This record gives sequence, structure tokens and C-alpha cells, in this order.
Amino acid sequence: MAFAGAIRVLMPGGRQEAPVVAAETPRAVVPSAASPSAVKATPVAGTGTYQCRGFSGIEANVPLAMMMRDTFAWGNDPAYKVGDASGDIRWRSDPYHEPSWYMWLHSLRWLGHGIIAARGGDRNALTHTMAIIQDWVKDNPYPWKGDVGAWESTMHRTNVLICARQAVLTGLHVRKLPAQYAWLDESLLDHAKFMTENWSGPSNHGTDESIALFGVGCTLGRSDLKDRAVERLTKAITTAIDPQGSTNEQSIGYAMFNYQLWGKAVTALQRCGADPGSVIEQRRHALAEFLALATTAAGEIPQVGDAERQKPQAAAGTSLKYAATLGARGTKPPKRTAVFDAGYVFGRTGWGETRPFTQESTYSIRFGPARRYHGHDDHMSITYNSHGRDILIDPGHPGYRLDKWQEWTRSQASHNVMTIPSAQGAPVETKLVSAAMTPTSEYYEFRDTPAAGVERTRDVLVLKDPDLIVALDRGKSAGSERYETLWHLPPGQKVTVQSPTTAVAAKPGDGTKTYLLQIPYGQGLPADAITVEQGKQDPVQGWYFPDIFHRVPAPVVKFNRSGSTASILSVVVPAAGTEKVAFSTRTVGSMLLVDLTVGARQTTVRVTPNGRLSRIR
Repeated sequence: MAFAGAIRVLMPGGRQEAPVVAAETPRAVVPSAASPSAVKATPVAGTGTYQCRGFSGIEANVPLAMMMRDTFAWGNDPAYKVGDASGDIRWRSDPYHEPSWYMWLHSLRWLGHGIIAARGGDRNALTHTMAIIQDWVKDNPYPWKGDVGAWESTMHRTNVLICARQAVLTGLHVRKLPAQYAWLDESLLDHAKFMTENWSGPSNHGTDESIALFGVGCTLGRSDLKDRAVERLTKAITTAIDPQGSTNEQSIGYAMFNYQLWGKAVTALQRCGADPGSVIEQRRHALAEFLALATTAAGEIPQVGDAERQKPQAAAGTSLKYAATLGARGTKPPKRTAVFDAGYVFGRTGWGETRPFTQESTYSIRFGPARRYHGHDDHMSITYNSHGRDILIDPGHPGYRLDKWQEWTRSQASHNVMTIPSAQGAPVETKLVSAAMTPTSEYYEFRDTPAAGVERTRDVLVLKDPDLIVALDRGKSAGSERYETLWHLPPGQKVTVQSPTTAVAAKPGDGTKTYLLQIPYGQGLPADAITVEQGKQDPVQGWYFPDIFHRVPAPVVKFNRSGSTASILSVVVPAAGTEKVAFSTRTVGSMLLVDLTVGARQTTVRVTPNGRLSRIR
């Protein structure tokens, strides 16, 4: 499983969404959508059947012997006996108060080893597995919408019922379902009815439902169900993946998941004799190019939105293969920077042409429509990888339990943005006002209103050789507010505040450092100009989630102001441990010039009165 995280945590939280506001963005460097001729999908032979889609790895923690004892395990929680070893399951069990645990119990995917054994002729496994499935059908009569775990897992469970049906036929060496299992087909039709009446729309939920609905139609010979599923897939693809390759999930991790999911849709349709058309493969190809541009110099997908740390799939026939293999195989993407209308900026110093692939610098910036689905309140946030390691991180994804950790990871406070902690924030649209690209720098200007009565602007300048990022944050409010520009650093970094203008972060024993410079601009620096927090629980601050099961402390550097206005000029400089980093400022007319020295390299950044940043040397 290339993206186990997405598979295992799809939960009710994904249905909650904020209103969408159309984004208006300038036309910068945007990759074009894939042309039909660029997509050459390998057709799957039509067999008139729907293949068991497996169990998403959920069965890995439940070996056959454990399943036969009616014991379930998921995640890091101890195994829990949910039945009496006869297949009579307590379906309301929720010992850890974990929504994902409860949903996966109701998915029945944990019965995978029992189904596999039954398929191989193990009669005991067949009898016990079918007893558990029949017990679910008996204890959860149609409709089951009142139970969120049973509802959210409907499409997963549908696939398990199909797998179980196939196991009966194969294990018993029969071509027709025996009369004693007639209830299984009746339940499949109930599941099809539920998905017909409760379609989740053009999201990964809805796509999974449509594939499962098609599976029921193919398995039971119901052309009406197959037609409905194809109709929904045809309708959903143009919303789920836009022509530029962005998905509507607002998560780069879920973008990878959607690439795989829509591939499964094509395979399912072809195998059962339906024509998937060309649009799905065109949009998947565009999505692969989006993911290639998103991939960091470390060969990973940025943890933007609900996403665990992961490597992308090396998708054959796309630039993603080049990015995923660190330039070893495949075709290099034609661009090194791109702006997507859905609210993503991706950029890099190169693709390994003049330095090793992993020594390039890569970044992402978010903007666009207000948060929905698996997105975060991360507008204007920057992630950065340079010198072979992460420099600025997104703190990750804790899962879907409604607690303080989820609230924090979705909030502005967990991202590399200017926050206004004294104001009540809300998901908002953020506009990319302007953008400009040169061979050695990229400039972006963003603007929004992150809280009532507060205006926020961020100007970003990304430099190549020396590799660094300059960000000018400005805030304006009717009354006095607390303004904090946050820089989230990887775990293991030790931060030393050297002066009101300089903090240095380094991991003991590492050969690189990160300099975080606060350049005086427009107003004096207060006594608490730079503060550092790590591992705080009330309020939550300074953590990192590599996946939904692990949480580790990670430092966050804060550049602080108070008042009705704020101007915070930051420079983030990754450098070798032996390199000296310094700055000085001077004024020329109404402009501020910042002279930066990184080892033997020097550069000058110009700041105009309206906040525009540019490299002049």
C-alpha cells in the first residue's frame, strides 16, 4: 500500500466541509493538462467479473487464529476481544474511543485472512468467517445510517461481502451460490441500495462507493447498478481531479490516494466489460504531473493537508516516475515551478541537472478556497526542503478523533504562517495577487482576512544560489492584536536564540544549520521578538506527526509583534555548519535593501514600500 494512511483513516470528519469560495489567481507558470494522445493506459482484459479488491492491509494485525477467536486489532491499540469465539460480535464495541478503530471494525476488512483461508478450502475458516458476516447483517439491519461507523464503512464492507461470496464459490468448488448463503446476495443488494441513496458525491468516499456499487452490479448481473455507478464516476472525475491535476481533497497525500483509486476504477470497469472512456486517464495523468512537481528533493510528498509521511508511487509513463526515483528513471518534468488554481505553489532549484537530485531545494505554498474535506487552515504556509533535509515542515496528521490534536493540526497555529492568536480565526479564501519567476528567484504575493477585522498579506521570495526564503508578513486590525509568524522545524532540532534578530537551529551531530533571521522593518523589535516553543499541551504547540499513530515534540520559532499593525520580515537560510550567515540593511530612497551573506555567497534583496520583494544581486 503506497498510501496506507488514507486507506485506514477515512472517517466522518471527511464529510465536514467549509463553504467553497472560487479562487482568483494570476496566470503564472501552470502545467497544461494532459492531452488524450499523452495517455496510453494499458487495458485490462474483460472477464465479466469483479475482482476482490483485497483488504487494505487492515487484516495484517488480525491473523487467522486471532480472527477465529473473534479478536480485532487496529493501529497501536492492544487487540480486543469483540465476540465470544462463535462469531457473535458486539458491534457497538468501542474500547479506545477511536473513530477509525470503530469504523474498521464495521468494515469487516479484518476478516481478510479468514476469507483467504476459506477460498483455499478451509471449511472451519469459511464457517466462522461467514458467521461473523451474517451476524453483522443480523445486528445492523437496513438502513444503518444512524451508526456512523457502519455508514462510513459501507463501501469497504461491500467489497468484503463480494470477496466472501467469491470465497464461498471457490472454496466449495461450486458455480452457483448455495441456498444457505442467499442472505449474502440480499445484503449485497441492501448495500447497493444504501450507496445509491447516500452517495457521498465527487470525493474519495463517493468514488469508492461507485466502484463498490459497480462491483455489486457486476457480481449479481445487475446492469442498472453498473450503469448508475458508471454515470456517477463519469460525473465525479471532472470535479475530483481538475484539468490541471489538482484534486478537491485539499491534501497532497489524498491526491496520491486518488491517483491509485481512480486507477482501480478503470480496472474494475474494463474487467467487467464497461468502457471507462478517456477522461479518467487524462485526469490521472495530469494528477501524476501535479504530484511530480509536489515531490520534495528527498523523494517524499509534502505533508500538506491530512497526510502522513510517505513516498509517491513511481507511476509509469509520467514525470512522477522521475520524481519518485530521485531522477534515476523516467522523464524529467518540463518545469521546475508551477502555480495551480486549486491553491498550490510548487517550486525547486532544479531536477538534479547541476547538483545531486537530493541536494536541490524544494518548496510548497498554499492558498485558494477555504478549507474543506481533508484540507487545513494552512493558507500562506510554506514547506521547505534543502541541503538534503527538511527545513520547514507541516506538523502532519493525527487522525480523525475529534480532540485537541486534530483541532491544532488543522489550525493556522500548526503551520508556517502569520497567526493572530488573540483573534477568532476561521477558514477563509486566500488570493494569490501576483507572481513573478526568474532563473534564480520566484516571487509571490498573497492576501486574505484570516479573522474578523484583520487583514493579512504575505510576500514571499525564494532564491536559488544561495538557497533561501524571504517572507514579509503584514497585518492590520481595528484594535491591538498579537501577531506571531511561526516557523515549524523538524523534530530533533535544537534552537538557540542568539539575538532579537537571529535564531539558529541544528540537530546535534548534523553538518547543517538553519538560520532564522528577523530583519527590522517598519517597526522596532520588542523584547520578546523571538520565542521558541516545543511539546506544549495547553495550548497545543510544537509537535510533529509522521503518521497518525506517532507524535513527537518539534520546535516552533515565533517572531512576535503586538499592536494594530505588524510588519515581520523573515529570512530562512539553510546552510552548511561551517558557513557564516549574516545580514545588513541599508535604505535607498524609500526602499530597504537587505544584504545577505551565506558562506562565500552574497545576495541583495530589495523591499519596496508596497512590500514587493525582488533579488537585485
